[in-house]
Amino acid sequence: MSYSPTNATDLVQRRNSPPPRMGFPWGRLFHYVYCSLSYIFLLAPMVVVVGASLHGGEFYTAIRFPPVEPSLRWYGEIPSSQFEALGLSFLLAGGAALGACVIGIPAALGIVRARLPGRTFISSVFRAPLQIPSIVTGIAFLQLYYLFGDATGLYFQGTFLGLYLGHLFVATPYVIGTVTAILQRFDSRLEEAALSLGASRWSTFRRVTLPVIMPGVYAGALYAFMVSFGDVPISIFLTAPGFVTYPVELFYGMENDFNPSILASASLVIFFCLLVLLGMQKLVGLDNLLRSGSR
Repeated sequence: MSYSPTNATDLVQRRNSPPPRMGFPWGRLFHYVYCSLSYIFLLAPMVVVVGASLHGGEFYTAIRFPPVEPSLRWYGEIPSSQFEALGLSFLLAGGAALGACVIGIPAALGIVRARLPGRTFISSVFRAPLQIPSIVTGIAFLQLYYLFGDATGLYFQGTFLGLYLGHLFVATPYVIGTVTAILQRFDSRLEEAALSLGASRWSTFRRVTLPVIMPGVYAGALYAFMVSFGDVPISIFLTAPGFVTYPVELFYGMENDFNPSILASASLVIFFCLLVLLGMQKLVGLDNLLRSGSR
């Protein structure tokens, strides 16, 4: 059987053409409805908080939505304690993310590349904080600080260092997991080529290895920051009066004496996070920032 040029051209066009659509006629509609409901489920709480913060009248219940008398009244009545707690949370979360990278990158390199006996067990130990309930972690650190304080006279509960160690404990596994995922698919021939060309091991790591694993570092640091910033169970055990994180401050405010300024400060945090995400998308691209292992 012979093929003419025309038949060959038709064959190439058929191969390059998109595959025929399969499935039910209502598949696309179901897809749009499903995605819309998912977005509504995720964004509705934030819309309610921001909308309720604009209610200018008195709050006879905890939340008044939709706002009856739109106003920015409660934004001007945010107490300084909430701003202090917010500053502490940002400082704590940023430090926890940085510390998690300092610990997580060498740990991931050791887990993937070192010839250590019991590597599986070591990897499980590093991931153990993800399996332990946060409230158990908070109680364990509190008891540890009491025991250490009784033995040495140094009590870390209610201090920044004690709170930082608790957050670092739960934040580090995220960096280890994302960096490990990239290293397991890393082409070691790139490092061998750099070493064969005369580069030192440190130069090879800084110019070859680190740029490749940076998406995993970014993703792990971002997860670590979010976990630390939004933590309540650990912080509630390790803070002290006058020294609380932002989520704990909001928790106490909602539990004891509800103040509408809580909704206003929470709305400011929501807007700030949205601006940060838009800035990352503009400068880096969220797909590049959050991917872990595509290189």
